[in-house]
Order: sequence, then C-alpha cells, then structure tokens
Amino acid sequence: MENFVDYVKIKFKSGKGGGGSVHFYRGPAMPMGGPDGGDGGRGGHVILEAEPQEWTLLSLKYTKHISAKDGQSGSGGLKTGAEGDDVVVKVPLGTVVRDAETGEFLMEITEAGERKILLPGGRGGKGNTFFKTSTHQAPKYSQPGEPGEERWVILELKVLADVGLVGFPNAGKSTLLSAVTAAKPKIGDYPFTTLTPQLGIVKVREGQTFIMADIPGIIEGAHEGRGLGHRFLRHIERNSILLFMVPADTDRNIEAEFNILLNELEEFNPELLDKPRVLAVSKCDLIDEDLEKMLRPTLPKGIPSVFISSATNKNLQVLKDMLWKILNEQG
Repeated sequence: MENFVDYVKIKFKSGKGGGGSVHFYRGPAMPMGGPDGGDGGRGGHVILEAEPQEWTLLSLKYTKHISAKDGQSGSGGLKTGAEGDDVVVKVPLGTVVRDAETGEFLMEITEAGERKILLPGGRGGKGNTFFKTSTHQAPKYSQPGEPGEERWVILELKVLADVGLVGFPNAGKSTLLSAVTAAKPKIGDYPFTTLTPQLGIVKVREGQTFIMADIPGIIEGAHEGRGLGHRFLRHIERNSILLFMVPADTDRNIEAEFNILLNELEEFNPELLDKPRVLAVSKCDLIDEDLEKMLRPTLPKGIPSVFISSATNKNLQVLKDMLWKILNEQG
C-alpha cells in the first residue's frame, strides 16, 4: 500500500438556497391576478458516504475544495426552483471527520452503506404566495434563499481491522503479514521499514478469514510524539485484538519489551488495555529448542503466547487458530 493516505484537509461548501419568486398571475380573463411566486429550491448538501472497497483516502489527496450546487430561484405559476445537486464524497470505513480550525469531532463513518450529511444546503426562500393573507392580498416581496455552509474539514482514517500488530521496529511484523496474507509489504532489516499501515486478509481455514493490520513500529516515547508518534498509534484504537510481537533475539528480556510496548499504549489511550492481547515471540528460527525452553518461563503471565517463525512457518497455523478463536469469543 504505497499509496496509503490517512489524512486530508479539504474545504467543503454546501449550496445556497434559491430565492423565492415575486410574481403575479396574468391571464386574458384575469389581468390583475393574485400572487403566484414559487419557492426557491434548497441548495445541495455535502454528503459523506461509506465505500467499503476503499481502504485509503488517496482519491481525495489532491482535492482542496469540494462544493455542492446552488438551488434555483422559484418562478411564477407556483413553480418551485430546482434543488441544487448534492455532492456525495465516498470515504473508507473508519473515516473520522473533524473541524480543521477547532479540532471539534463532527462524525465518523464506520458501517457499509452509511450516508451522513456533513454540510446541509441552504433552504430555499418562500415565494410571495406564501406571504398572502386576508388583509394583505398582493405581497410584493419574497424571501431570499439561505446561504450554504462552508468549512475546512480534516478527514482522518483509522484502520478497521480484526487484529493489529504491535511491536518495536524490526520485530518481524511485516514478515508475518507477508507470510499469512496476500499482502506484500516492504520488508527490510532496519527500523521503520513500515511507514504506513499495511492490511491483509488472513485465511485461517476454509471459510474462515480475518483482517490483519501491520501498524508501523512504535518506540518508547511514541505517546509523546517521538518517532512516528500519534499518527500511527491512533490506528491501533480500531483493532479488535492486539497481537504483540517481540523477537526472540531481543536485547532486552521478552517481558520487559512487552511491558514497554504496553506502557506506550496505556499512555496514549488507557482504553486500549481493555482489548484482548496475544504475544507472538517472533524470529524463532534464530534460536534453538533449548533456548526456547529457557525463555518460556520468562514470558509475561496471563496472556496467550506462541513462539513463531515467519521464515520457516513455525506455529503460524497455531497462531491463526488462536486469533480466530479469540475473535469469535468476542463476537
């Protein structure tokens, strides 16, 4: 997903309403008829619509202004002006919408088929017919249409996935994703290989699949904005299960590294600790069975764990079955 875009800033503008008409009926039998001015049409709405096939905001990356059409004015013969065309902006599931100036949360799009009005179009003005009364038979005024709304808005994508991979840079997350899905993330033996979230569909067994997201590696202090910071931590908020990955050849002991990762998440958002957690000790092709036995008692207590190797496929099916079981217990 080299074209993964998870943040755009756009100025939206809804259409203004059409003005009401000042008009009087004129006919051969009625040269001085009463008012028959129609109402103006409403301006077009700005609507956000969920598009489940989109996984990124790339289609909006180079768009700075989006405007709906204005409503048309009313006319004689009680004709209402045409409504302005709505503009429908398709966004991926997991899109969060905020006011660009205040940061105020406006809405989020999370379900397939969801449509929400971001900016309503202005209402059309009333024609002079509306103002006719028993004592005021021939009003020579109408109502102007309401103006549309405009505002700078930030669209931010939070990845929706079943399993999110959490680990320091170079923990083997990209390699695991490549081994268990059809995704082809960049893989390198250096920190921060993954600079954007990668998504893949994991096939567990026949008819059993879930979505896995490789989230860029976090470092100590990420919650303070160090390294890649908040931009990527926010994606973890949307995952159902957090799969922690600590390499078997870590410089620290496995529990210590796990606790540092856990602390980063807690500092960022304590609610993340409510999610089910699984620990995968990765790169086990680099250690022998004796060392694996020595490491087992040092693993954090009370969390399901498994020793894996993406290079040799060691225990990958065990891991997939474990995740599938937890997902279904949740659901």
